[in-house]
Formats: sequence, C-alpha cells, structure tokens
Amino acid sequence: MRTRYLVCYDITDEGRLTRVHRYLKGIGVPVQYSVFLCSFTWLELQEVVSRLNHLIDVQADDVRLYPLPSGDTITALGCGDRLPDGATVVLP
Repeated sequence: MRTRYLVCYDITDEGRLTRVHRYLKGIGVPVQYSVFLCSFTWLELQEVVSRLNHLIDVQADDVRLYPLPSGDTITALGCGDRLPDGATVVLP
C-alpha cells in the first residue's frame, strides 16, 4: 500500500541543498521550494530515508517526512503553480 508524504527540509549547505532538491525532484512533486509531495510503499520509504541520511549532515540539516491521511482531495490556497494529480484549488 502506498502512503502520501510531505517531505520538508532545511539544509544549511548549498551543495547538500542542491543534491537533496535534485533527489526529491526525481521522486516527488515540488509543492513549495523545500516541500515535496511523495507517495511511497513501506520499502520505498525505507530506501528514501536511507538515501537522505547519506545526502545530509545530520548535525546541521533537518529533513522531515510527514505521512498524510488517505484521501483523494488536496486543497491549495494562494499562487502555487505546481499541483499533483487529483489536487483541488480553492480560491477565496
């Protein structure tokens, strides 16, 4: 079973930042500059965590993977231009 995750990061070094961003672009949808929407099986999640652990400095950087509740609707407000399949835009 696949689960959606928000992957968020704060990387202190420009080189590591570029490597993490490039890696996540290959496996997820960028929804904000340092936030990606991803979908993983349990095994894929373990591989992603392992890979990110090798890309970052665990003493200086912060990467978080937040599981999202299941459901088809994602609501986005504001001027974001990249939405994943199935997203709903709500305009005020």
